[in-house]
Amino acid sequence: MKNLILGTAAVALSAGIAFADGHGKTIRMGTEGAYPPYNFINDAGEVDGFERELGDELCKRAELTCEWVKNDWDSIIPNLVSGNYDTIMAGMSITDERDEVIDFTQNYYPPTASAYVGASDGVDVLEGVVAAQTATIQAGYVAESGATLVEFATPEETVAAVRNGEADAVFADKDYLVPLVEESGGELTFVGDEVPLGGGIGLGLRESDTDLKGKFDAAITSMKEDGTLNTMLKKWFGDDTTTY
Repeated sequence: MKNLILGTAAVALSAGIAFADGHGKTIRMGTEGAYPPYNFINDAGEVDGFERELGDELCKRAELTCEWVKNDWDSIIPNLVSGNYDTIMAGMSITDERDEVIDFTQNYYPPTASAYVGASDGVDVLEGVVAAQTATIQAGYVAESGATLVEFATPEETVAAVRNGEADAVFADKDYLVPLVEESGGELTFVGDEVPLGGGIGLGLRESDTDLKGKFDAAITSMKEDGTLNTMLKKWFGDDTTTY
């Protein structure tokens, strides 16, 4: 993970959850809102997606009052640390490097593969130009792979770089890329080998918020045990997705 620069002001978006945390504090759930199906902004201007639905259910089970806060990816960790919100729920993979700066709950999405997508089958992903989103584990992997890395602030821009010829391929979470390939009418295709990265996806929290981490961990455990998390994973990522 690269050094992240404080910048974009967070915009609070009401989650519509009315469960007290016992102390009257509203827990602010930070997300990017630009990484479907994990998180995105719907036509009503509200945070939506797998993590919105999951986060609302976790807050309900933990008896927390929560609201959603949108923040650009490149400053999402610094703005958590500085107190602009209380969690990160934004498709963030658990890594040792990030864990040195913030804390994580257990994963709520199992470790899965990252993949390359190009405009043709003949792309050399180890020596070509590969696009990735800034400050992701995918960008770090490409930088060390021998390929030429081009970084972009948003995932949409990484795919656009392939479409306009600026990059030979994009490297990202496979689950993010699958619907884009399926909907491209053959314009985009998977190339190269899949690469397992990270320790799954979890909620990021400040290292000092141990009580809050415990509440979310307990809620995640309950959803794993009663099967509702698997049901939600299949709803958003298909029946073939990795489950618990």
